Amino acid sequence: MEKVVVAIDGPSGTGKSTTAKLLAEKLDYMYIDSGAMYRAITYDVLSKKINPADTKKIVELVKNARIEFRGDDFFLNGKNVTKEIRSIEVTNKVSSVSAIKELRKILVDKQREYAKKFNVVMDGRDIGTVVFPEAKFKFFFTCDLNTRAARRRQDFIDHGMKIPVEKIMLELKKRDEIDTKRKESPLRKAKDAIEVDTTNMIIEEQVNLLLRRVQGLD
Repeated sequence: MEKVVVAIDGPSGTGKSTTAKLLAEKLDYMYIDSGAMYRAITYDVLSKKINPADTKKIVELVKNARIEFRGDDFFLNGKNVTKEIRSIEVTNKVSSVSAIKELRKILVDKQREYAKKFNVVMDGRDIGTVVFPEAKFKFFFTCDLNTRAARRRQDFIDHGMKIPVEKIMLELKKRDEIDTKRKESPLRKAKDAIEVDTTNMIIEEQVNLLLRRVQGLD
């Protein structure tokens, strides 16, 4: 029986990761945080002080990376890096590292492997356009920049970091520009994706909206 894929794309701070995770729980699907995979590689690159321009070394790093999702925790090569991959340093560098063509190909192959075995809910920036263009359900989240910055600030606070909201807004703008203008798998809405503006929605509303669509109730 063919597995079901729910693809959720959109920029940072739109609530897509939290929504995807809760939706997967309600559907009893596997949740794949594609962003965490790119963050983990970025964290590894920074930890090993590899030059972000050294594509060959980074690709070798990705090929040998053991990436595991264990409940709410994320493991890289056997180490729990759940907190580390959410640091401001990783956040600031992840878009430039993610733009490497060869790196994306390896991680996309890993993401597709999951979907061969499980029904999945996956969020990211190119899930509905590149990773799973044939996904049965596609959603694209949008949100006002001020709201996104406030949400991201709360994320940092939850991880024990206090970052000024102005700094977060600048980083979000910078990241949006890199993500939308990069040559490889840019952030864009799939033609057949349902657009969801989350500016004035709480997480429960976002989850229920998607759940009803997937279950064919809307």
